[in-house]
Amino acid sequence: MSKKNITFWIDSDRKAALDAIAVAMNCDRNHILNEAVATYLEMYQWQTEEIQKGIAEANTGDFADDEEVKATFARFTNVY
Repeated sequence: MSKKNITFWIDSDRKAALDAIAVAMNCDRNHILNEAVATYLEMYQWQTEEIQKGIAEANTGDFADDEEVKATFARFTNVY
């Protein structure tokens, strides 16, 4: 995979936080930034795919019924 240089502006507090993470992980800022971008892209691509799946399901009329919705809410509200 070829690598390209990219330049962007970042708040000094965020730069300091990146540098602190790099020191703690015994690597350079470049590594931390590449990992952060890779993680962001993976999350964004997953989210986009899930949204597209949801749209496709909605387009075919595949909606949750009342019981499925109640069961889901119960699962998330009774976590204790």
